[in-house]
Amino acid sequence: MVESHKNDVLVGVLALQGDFKEHVNMLVHSGVYATEVRTYTELESVDGLVIPGGESTTMARLLIAYDLMDLLRLKISAGFPIWGTCAGAILLADSAPDLDRPTIGGIPMTIKRNAFGTQVDSFETDLRFLDLEGGDYHAVFIRAPLITDIAPEVKVSAHLKNGEIVAVVKDNLMATCFHPELTNDTRLHRKFVDLVTNYKINRSNEV
Repeated sequence: MVESHKNDVLVGVLALQGDFKEHVNMLVHSGVYATEVRTYTELESVDGLVIPGGESTTMARLLIAYDLMDLLRLKISAGFPIWGTCAGAILLADSAPDLDRPTIGGIPMTIKRNAFGTQVDSFETDLRFLDLEGGDYHAVFIRAPLITDIAPEVKVSAHLKNGEIVAVVKDNLMATCFHPELTNDTRLHRKFVDLVTNYKINRSNEV
């Protein structure tokens, strides 16, 4: 049923700053329509949203400047699907103590910015996702954050070999600390597309 509805789904990628074009390409390769989102009207037109990696302080400031922060919080409270990657994951955290601006919130977790160091400390590693078929996922970490604490209702999707949490799911919200748009593996993008598709189907059934 999900497959037959994917052609009706439009996924947005927040395009204020960061790796938004790469996410659009990955979503298109995942079989859905994708568009860049910068305005209130554009956000209202999509069925789900990806918040890409970039600079979290800048993105938080721009969300307020473009009048998107309150709308995003309202949509999250209504079940709207959002996937935050790297900086996007920071913005979805209820608590980011080292960010000097408010986050969007939505996922009851605490996240630490630049937890692995600077740009030169970037690394790649294989992750075993608990909710993803097809074997290990090769993840690219660039100035990556780290999820340091989660509420009981937050589901861990993946962690490093030392047990540190790098991917979680809470209802229709996904957060990953790495950059899935910098690989050729579309499995996480397809997972989010399925989430968005189910959300749209359920909303249609409620009408």
